[in-house]
Amino acid sequence: MKSPYPAPLQSTLSDAPRPPTAVGTFGLFPHNLRPWSPAGAIHKGVCTVAVALSPIGVIRSPHTTPQGMPIQPSGARGVRGSIELDPQYVEGLADIEGFSHIIVLYHFHASGEAKLTVTPYLDKTAHGVFATRAPSRPNPLGLSVVRLIGVEGPVLELEDVDILDGTPVLDIKPYVPAFDAPHGEIRAGWLEDKDDDAGAARADERFHADALPKANGSG
Repeated sequence: MKSPYPAPLQSTLSDAPRPPTAVGTFGLFPHNLRPWSPAGAIHKGVCTVAVALSPIGVIRSPHTTPQGMPIQPSGARGVRGSIELDPQYVEGLADIEGFSHIIVLYHFHASGEAKLTVTPYLDKTAHGVFATRAPSRPNPLGLSVVRLIGVEGPVLELEDVDILDGTPVLDIKPYVPAFDAPHGEIRAGWLEDKDDDAGAARADERFHADALPKANGSG
C-alpha cells in the first residue's frame, strides 16, 4: 500500500554538503534537522551535512492555530488528541499499550526564524534559546510527554495534548520513570516556582511564522 505521508521534508531539510568554510560554524538554518551525521560526513570531528528525516505520522488536536494554545502539557490537562501513524509503521506499536505515557518527538513546522536569544512566554527577560522551550530553534524539535489512552490500528489516542494540529511526528518512545526521571538534586534555573504559570500560560505569535499552513495534515 502506498504511504499517504510525504517524502522526506526536502522543502525544509537540506542534505547538501556544506562548503569547507562552514565546517564548525553552523549558523542559523531554520527547519534543518541535524541530530546526527552518517558515516563519511564527519570532518575533523564536526558534522558537515544535514540529515533529512521523514515524518512517521501526524498530530490531530483541537489546537488549530499557535495563538492561544497551551505552551506545555501541564496547561493541556484533559485535552484529547491523537497521532495518526503512517500504516507502514503499525508493527512498531506492538506492546506500547502497556505504558501509561509516551514521549512524542515532533517538528515545530510552524515556527519562525531560529533565534539564539529569546524572551520566553514565562519571563520578561531574554534567555539563551537552549535554556528555554521556545520553538524558534536552530533545530526546531519539540518534545511532549502525553497520556496514552489507547491504540486502534494506526491511531494512538492521547490526553494532555499541547501540540498543534497537523504537526509532523518524528518519533514515539515510552515514558519510563526509572529511565526518564532524573535522580539527585534537580534545579530548574530561571523556571523555578513557575509551574503554575506554565499551566495558565498561552502561546502568542512571537515564535511563529507569519504565514502558517492550514492545519489539514499537510504539516
